Amino acid sequence: MRKTTKKKIAPIVITVAVVLYMIPLMMLLLAALGGIARADFLLTVLLLAYALLGGAVIVGVIKALLQRLDEIDGGEEEEASRY
Repeated sequence: MRKTTKKKIAPIVITVAVVLYMIPLMMLLLAALGGIARADFLLTVLLLAYALLGGAVIVGVIKALLQRLDEIDGGEEEEASRY
């Protein structure tokens, strides 16, 4: 196993963990939203906002993962360790 492959394992595992944590939460919010959509407009807006924030968290974590993998592939850590 290459040295950079070992460094990629932790960011990928954490990203998968966060996504697997956020998806059920978003599904619960959307399920609750379906049950109360006709009852209360303010609560509906609040639940939609939370669901959108959950989606933003997932997108942000995946973007950070891709940036981290690019850093690892680029060898920036090896270059920095020389100094």
